[in-house]
Amino acid sequence: MAGVNKVILLGNLGADPEVKYLEGDNVVANISLATTESYKDRNGNRVDQTEWHDLELWGGQAKVAEQYLKKGMQIYVEGKIKTDTWQDDQGQNRKKVRIRVLSFTMLGSKQENSGGGMQSSSKPANQAAKPQTASASLPDTDEGDDDLPF
Repeated sequence: MAGVNKVILLGNLGADPEVKYLEGDNVVANISLATTESYKDRNGNRVDQTEWHDLELWGGQAKVAEQYLKKGMQIYVEGKIKTDTWQDDQGQNRKKVRIRVLSFTMLGSKQENSGGGMQSSSKPANQAAKPQTASASLPDTDEGDDDLPF
């Protein structure tokens, strides 16, 4: 039976992307993403628990990340878990878990995304990543006459 390796994250960037240009046209961007869960403990006090995730973007996605993503921005990410294992100089076994990003979407208002009023929706790694203009988003009106059946 085949397995499923899928990750969905919604969080804030901990730093600007670190972009490396490799041999040929290969480019990779590494980003740290913080996800925070909040809950109340037994005494009713609010507790925030933050997890940090290492994201890896390749090709066109890395170029979009370099151009538009900045520290503190909120993004939605879909990807898969990738584990690297190696031995360090002292012979110790090491392991690092990364999220290989397959697609991401920048969230927030035009003012928050300082990329010239652009929102980005990146395609899966085997397709070119192209930014979409903010005009493709829904207007901010609340007229209460939606056609929802519930």
